[in-house]
Amino acid sequence: MQALAAHNLSRLPWLVHGFSTRWGGVSEAYGGDALNLGITSEDTRQAVEENRRRFALAIGAARRRNGADPRPWPWPIAVLKQIHSPAIHFIEKAPSQPLAGDGLITRTTRLLLTVRVADCLPVLLADEQLRAVAAFHAGWRGTLARIVEKGVGEMRRHFGSNPRALLAAIGPGVHRCCYEVEEEFRDKFAAQFDYADALFDEISDSEALHLKYPMMFLNQRAPGHGLPPRKVHLDLVEANRRQLMDAGIPPENIEVIDLCTSCRTDLLFSHRAEKGLTGRMMGAIGIRPRASHNHRLSS
Repeated sequence: MQALAAHNLSRLPWLVHGFSTRWGGVSEAYGGDALNLGITSEDTRQAVEENRRRFALAIGAARRRNGADPRPWPWPIAVLKQIHSPAIHFIEKAPSQPLAGDGLITRTTRLLLTVRVADCLPVLLADEQLRAVAAFHAGWRGTLARIVEKGVGEMRRHFGSNPRALLAAIGPGVHRCCYEVEEEFRDKFAAQFDYADALFDEISDSEALHLKYPMMFLNQRAPGHGLPPRKVHLDLVEANRRQLMDAGIPPENIEVIDLCTSCRTDLLFSHRAEKGLTGRMMGAIGIRPRASHNHRLSS
């Protein structure tokens, strides 16, 4: 299993986090050993639960069992019923049933906050001074509703977080090269953000290929034909980066994992590229207890 990590979050000894990839699980529906972490109609709940257990262990969200059994077992995993909203929940334990919303915040140790994605962005926050964490699911609707900006506000309200002490990581998602949207999206975002023009590009199909595979075109001359039709593309990553900065997080505290889900279906799930028949990845974050900061697994 290959889990991705952000460099800025990795330097906090009390933190566990990770962004899952496509492989290393037991799901047969999406390639034989797929790490599908979402309940889907093509997969079984048993496979998903085993995949979640493996992912939690892989990123260090686990503790030793008591007694003679030496095997580690995962921390409780908090999941959401994601509804593409700005709804954020402060929790102190994993809910018995998924809460409807798209953000979670906590200061509870040994509790793994998660969001599921397959093109939308997973955004993780950590307060390096107050040992508080958050996870957000940011699709275009959540982004339009300013979920990560509101999330910083919720961390200030519940924990007294100073935004300048927050570290943020934006995980893999669909990037501007592949995120074609309707023209009406311009108006939607312009009504909310004064920098909306910077979030959109008009890109032809050939330009999209240049963005995906720049090395292929280094020695080619432009063809002498008329310009192809141009399509509107949204930069969802930049939209969320700007929101984090508007909320007070210094730009140097924000890290982007530069992988496009639609480009990299060899490594990642993409709802868009795979026409809806795909699994789900997770962005996850949690807090180690103080006694185990220097150990991957607590005793």
